[in-house]
Amino acid sequence: MTTQAESGRGDSRHIAIVGAGVIGMATACCLQEDGHRVTVVDWQAPGMGCSWGNSGGLGVTSIPPLSSPGVLRKVPGWLFDPNGPLALKWSHLPRLAPWLLRFARAGRMEEVERITDAMNALLSPSYEVWRPLFSAAGLDNLVHHTGVIHLYTDRAAFEGDALQWKLRKDRGIPYETIDREALLRMEPDIGPAYNFAVYEEVWRHVGDPFLIVDGLARHFAAQGGEIRRAAVTGFDSADGKVTALRTESGTIAADDFVVAAGAWSHRLSKMLGSPAPQESQRGYHVGLPNPGVEVRHIMMDTVGKHAITPMVMGLRLGGTSEFAGLDSPPNWRRARAIVENAKRIFPGLNTEGYSQWAGDRPLLPDSMPVIGPSPHRRNVYYAFGHSHIGLASGAVTGRAVSDLIAGRNPALDLHPFRIDRF
Repeated sequence: MTTQAESGRGDSRHIAIVGAGVIGMATACCLQEDGHRVTVVDWQAPGMGCSWGNSGGLGVTSIPPLSSPGVLRKVPGWLFDPNGPLALKWSHLPRLAPWLLRFARAGRMEEVERITDAMNALLSPSYEVWRPLFSAAGLDNLVHHTGVIHLYTDRAAFEGDALQWKLRKDRGIPYETIDREALLRMEPDIGPAYNFAVYEEVWRHVGDPFLIVDGLARHFAAQGGEIRRAAVTGFDSADGKVTALRTESGTIAADDFVVAAGAWSHRLSKMLGSPAPQESQRGYHVGLPNPGVEVRHIMMDTVGKHAITPMVMGLRLGGTSEFAGLDSPPNWRRARAIVENAKRIFPGLNTEGYSQWAGDRPLLPDSMPVIGPSPHRRNVYYAFGHSHIGLASGAVTGRAVSDLIAGRNPALDLHPFRIDRF
């Protein structure tokens, strides 16, 4: 634990964090370790947003951006495939168009290399930074180190993803290619549609992402932290600083403020003078309580672009991307598409009694989160836009924010993640 004397600023402050997901709770725990008084504010209970329903992977090698040369050519095929990995609500397209232009620019090769470097710096220390937090909260038993299997129909499909694997290899990330025979030794219930795979040993996954966030929140509260259930409606400011959060149940004054509200964060940052081009990348999951097959690893389906994760409640099938706007209702056909794709992988899958869920991932056009100080309010810090890597990057983000508030230089170079980069 870092002492106040070591923190660089040497004083205990009151920090208010907006957002009780994995980013907000990890940040709260890091700040609390620095000796600060911390209040977390969210309209939901801790972990009830995307942290409740994600696929549970500590995906430390998820470093290439979603946009890259050639990706845009695949989009029409994905959109017109009812079981494809991408869906768009066409009435949302006019509002989405400026975001898509930025997304396309992020796919230029020089940008891909730059973004991949920044994401590698963010994710590579993930587990080492998480480990003391998991241990302090008694969560080690929920973390499983089995690696990840990326499933391909054949070697030609793998070679079609050559850029993704080159970006990883160039940064020293090891992986192993697996033929059909080796794949069956690792996952005996895999069906005949998949004859090639890539195994990355470095990945871990958790048995329930909600239990991770709930455990962090319980530990935080037991150490004296405060969690308030309230929707934030605005901010009080004076002399270039925020003085209080305005909520539906009153104001909360503090010395410093952190915006970590996931898919809603850009609405708050805009109030503070820092608009961010964030979109909701809606994902879905299906929970199978009695899947009828054995799954030993977290697996990524490169065809349907979804994950299959063994969890304490059974098997979770999660993923896909839907751009429909933050306030639109779920399209449950997307959840059923995940089920159909999973049956192609595991023909013996039992889907009886399945549950379904939808959640809004916060996504910036360059696939990188916003982490760092506000350029407009000198006591405000941003930590949002983590998309599908929130669980993996939560502790590194929380530690970087706590370093900033303490007056220390973060180990992570935050320049690529600044909010005014667009």
